[in-house]
Amino acid sequence: MSVLKVVEILSNSDKSWEDATRNGVKHASKTIKNIKSVYVKDQSVTIKNDELAQFRVNLKITFEVQ
Repeated sequence: MSVLKVVEILSNSDKSWEDATRNGVKHASKTIKNIKSVYVKDQSVTIKNDELAQFRVNLKITFEVQ
């Protein structure tokens, strides 16, 4: 039987929501092992000088507890 845990993190990128998701998973995987899935809970963007500045994602990361 597996036991799974979910943590919620925030991540951002100046390129895209996909890149923000990749950044979040890459950073989280430094301390969280056995990541099984990632759910993008929310997406948002900041505006600076009438331009898109930062893509932000709220991620739920599911991993197996050893």
